[in-house]
Amino acid sequence: MVKYKNKKYVCSLDLGLDFIRGKWKGVILCHLSEKPVRFLELKRLTKGITHKILSEQLKALEEDGLIIRSEYYEVPPKVEYSLSEKGKKLVPALKLIENWAKEYFL
Repeated sequence: MVKYKNKKYVCSLDLGLDFIRGKWKGVILCHLSEKPVRFLELKRLTKGITHKILSEQLKALEEDGLIIRSEYYEVPPKVEYSLSEKGKKLVPALKLIENWAKEYFL
């Protein structure tokens, strides 16, 4: 049993998967692995996600320290999302899962 932030996990893998659990977090992280992306561009890239869900997922990823939200004070205002160092370290694992899916299911 592993405890993190007052939550119990079966093992370290369960804890690690909690950071990317759900339909969209892994997809968002994969898109951000290529370059920093603005909100609406990320929404276009992540087909099928609603504005509300994207906003919630980005906030959760930022709170977990996997992404960085950068605000640029210009007209019109500009906000970009990029991977943090912690998020960049997760990318190879996501790419392994992606390649595994391609090999066995596509």
